[in-house]
Amino acid sequence: MHTQSVAQLSQLLSQGTVSSTELTEHFLKRIESLDSDINSFITVNRDGALKQAQMADKQRADGLAGPLTGVPIAHKDIFCTQGIKTTCASRMLENFIPPYESTVTANIAAAGMVNLGKTNMDEFAMGSSNETSFFGASRNPWNTNHIPGGSSGGSAAAVAAALAPIATGTDTGGSIRQPAAHTGLTGIKPTYGSVSRWGMIAFASSLDQAGPMATSAEDAALLLNTMVSHDNRDSTSVAHPNSDFLTKLNTPISGLRIGVPASFFSADLDSEVGDAIQLAISQLQQQGAVIVPISLEMNQHALSAYYVIAPSEASANLSRFDGVRFGHRCEDPKDLKDLYSRSRSEGFGAEVQTRILVGTYALSAGYYDAYYRKAQKLRRLIKDDFEQAFKQVDVILAPTTPSTACKLGEKFGDPAKMYLEDIYTLAVNLAGLPAMSLPCGMAKGLPIGMQLIGPAFGEANILHLGHQFQQHSDWHKQRAPIALQEVSA
Repeated sequence: MHTQSVAQLSQLLSQGTVSSTELTEHFLKRIESLDSDINSFITVNRDGALKQAQMADKQRADGLAGPLTGVPIAHKDIFCTQGIKTTCASRMLENFIPPYESTVTANIAAAGMVNLGKTNMDEFAMGSSNETSFFGASRNPWNTNHIPGGSSGGSAAAVAAALAPIATGTDTGGSIRQPAAHTGLTGIKPTYGSVSRWGMIAFASSLDQAGPMATSAEDAALLLNTMVSHDNRDSTSVAHPNSDFLTKLNTPISGLRIGVPASFFSADLDSEVGDAIQLAISQLQQQGAVIVPISLEMNQHALSAYYVIAPSEASANLSRFDGVRFGHRCEDPKDLKDLYSRSRSEGFGAEVQTRILVGTYALSAGYYDAYYRKAQKLRRLIKDDFEQAFKQVDVILAPTTPSTACKLGEKFGDPAKMYLEDIYTLAVNLAGLPAMSLPCGMAKGLPIGMQLIGPAFGEANILHLGHQFQQHSDWHKQRAPIALQEVSA
């Protein structure tokens, strides 16, 4: 059952071939037996999941089930889940149990899905490798000596190891697409504002966006249908007419214009990754797509702009975690200054402290114009660049990452090298656009990801193109060795 897609599991549940309780017990058993090698879960929701599964089975018996009713799911530990620990992979929130539910997880629960538990991540979503977690690094199921990517690496590893059929993630600078690329999954970052951020612990509020991580574009579309909603509690939520992302999947792509930016294929790109992307482009041409060379020259400034804007917003968002209002409190403080200082020093890890310091510096009175204001101007130019490109094409195709997943610890001590892992994904967040990574090849036993970028609210276009690519390729059907491993009952 664990190698089936969500669409296939939904069919099995509808036919009565398997019950949600049996399915949930199957995945819980896999987590119990195999996750010690992967470390993809921080919290396993065993009792809660079994209760939800029994409710789902009753819904089916009463004829009230939807397509996702009874299907298990794992949630990134950044979404507040009522009564279930939500840590954001930080000592600061090590024992936080939210009294409320995020809109994303509430929507998914309302669809009848079963919450298996909360997945590992980079602390407060800051990282590109999943090595900054207070609970230890997650490992790539394809090769446990390698990273799964970050920050949604735990969600990616859980799905790639077949410990969960699908998962949620969040993407601030590539945190869904980069781990999806490194683990052979399909992950989509929706248009900013289309999925509510209410109840999602903030890293950089103008960039964060939640989305699905799945084994196919079809499964991602199924879950995205449930995640997208307008929410009055989130002032950035957009009241855009919801569309069914499944309806367009099976139409041909003949005549679809795909833009390919030459600047994404520079010497920084690993040759095996570049060759796999070019083969994918040739395949899409054979399916009738029209390839159009385009220019996205402002992308070269995305890294600089992002690493001013994101830490600036993080420094403001994380100021609430001070040991007084929220978060870890140090023991026996000497005075108020010691309380604040030691609570934050003990609660936050090194990467989070670095970004808070960078952001506070960029926002300070003497440097605001020189750094933050200039970064915002660059952000506008990057957005304009995309808008010009989408006057010529329907979708943009590019690599997701410059190389396959590196070894654990290989880049951890070199922030500049680590930050370059997201060089092809950051601009999309600055422009607020939707983008998806899907597998398109392998190199040295590790997956390669291809990125499809759409105009604002163009999720249906990129899911359509991704699904059609997957109808003519089998990269998304390849599974990590651990995903094929059977677990005794």
